[in-house]
Amino acid sequence: MSQPNDVTTERTILGHPSGLFVLFFAELWERFCYYGMRALLAFYVVAQFNKPQAEASVSYGAFTALVYALGVFGGYIADKVLGYRRSILLGGAIMAIGEFMIMLPSEQMFLYGLATIVVGNGLFKPNISTLVGRLYKQGDPRRDSGFTIFYMGINLGAFLAPIFCARISRWMAADPAVPEYRWGFMLAGIGMLLGLVVFGLGSKSLQGKGEPPPERKGLGSVLGVALGCVICVPPIYWLLSQKQLVGYVLLALGAVIMGYLFFFALKSETVTRQRMFALLLLLLCNVVFWASFEQAGNSLNFFAQNHIEHLSIGTWTMVPEDFQSVNAIGIVLLGPVFAWLWVKLASANANPSIPAKFGLGLVQVGLGFGLLLWGIGTANETGQIPWSWLMGLYLIHTMGELCISPVGLSMVTKLAPQHMVGMVMGAWFVSIANANYAAGLFSQIAGAAAEGTEQLTGSAALGGYVAAFTPIVWMSIAVGGILLIASRLINKLMHGVT
Repeated sequence: MSQPNDVTTERTILGHPSGLFVLFFAELWERFCYYGMRALLAFYVVAQFNKPQAEASVSYGAFTALVYALGVFGGYIADKVLGYRRSILLGGAIMAIGEFMIMLPSEQMFLYGLATIVVGNGLFKPNISTLVGRLYKQGDPRRDSGFTIFYMGINLGAFLAPIFCARISRWMAADPAVPEYRWGFMLAGIGMLLGLVVFGLGSKSLQGKGEPPPERKGLGSVLGVALGCVICVPPIYWLLSQKQLVGYVLLALGAVIMGYLFFFALKSETVTRQRMFALLLLLLCNVVFWASFEQAGNSLNFFAQNHIEHLSIGTWTMVPEDFQSVNAIGIVLLGPVFAWLWVKLASANANPSIPAKFGLGLVQVGLGFGLLLWGIGTANETGQIPWSWLMGLYLIHTMGELCISPVGLSMVTKLAPQHMVGMVMGAWFVSIANANYAAGLFSQIAGAAAEGTEQLTGSAALGGYVAAFTPIVWMSIAVGGILLIASRLINKLMHGVT
């Protein structure tokens, strides 16, 4: 799609296109929706449907994996049919419907609601990230900083959501010790509706970027895609009900996409080919990072519920879901620091390359779990450890995430050929999808400190967490170390992309 991209006539805020801040607030509310639901999901499966922790972990991993997997199709639809703006609007509306559906107490309706959220997110998530890249010309030095600002919006929503959704679940319950999680889901759905309002009212500031091809501007394209979304819900429902199959589907999808991009690279001229090879390698490393990091909403959430001595100040007491906000507020506070740091290092010709940043992120996520394992070694007879150990893990993970995720989103828009940015952004999210499913399997190991359907309690249950977290430590540090050693070679393949 040909888009106007003349930065000399654009309206700016804080030196960036004004459209960036529309996307910032739209994504803030969409992430409020997603992370509010995410913080409650595994707890809800256990409490509402009487499932063991191990089964809830796999369910959580299957759902979050499919959320990201459909991004590749959403990217393609935006590239070829709807354009980014209309894909975002339609996807957000579908997600809101799904959030309200999962409020219903039936397990069947719950799964249909999750399937609806999966479809909507597939249209929304990759395309709003791609649209951020479209606001900047190729080589614009503001691009990385813009993505970091956008990433702060993601994390501001992610910070607020667990706090408010967890508390409304307790405020609306007859007994605050037994939360009514459906009210948290309702609040998450309202957040998505607010995001749609912000995006709709601010669309003019995008200056025509993200519109569909001229031959696809009619209402028929929107209706056709909407019908396709409805048709997609039943098979995704089936996959969620047969969650073990999700892993095979994701492996096949990942193999097809990686194979397609690999053969595309082979047919391309030298610079494009080598850039694509570097991109494919970093996509594989991305799986390792997120498989480790995404324990946050799953095994680490259960760990916070069962093995943390929670902080109390006066009448305020930390609840397990609050830990889901630690990483997000860390991003909000440290994001500007890292954005400044990358610019400062670049001016001194000392900015780490993209592969080196990936390596640093992987090492840090491994060190975070190493710290928690140290804390587990200090547990009392009831299996409790001070809250500061888990807080330390999240802070280390935050710094690791700032080395990878905003840089990774920007990397995709710079390394991919312009006509394939939407699809390659989708491939980025498919790598995260495979990571989320793998994360569910690691969490299942932690939940398997159980016999039959009865979970062990106290210090006896800690063995499952040690069994799950120890391989994560070594895997993350090993892959990160190899990347750091090979970063110069990989960076040469990128031909000046930094």
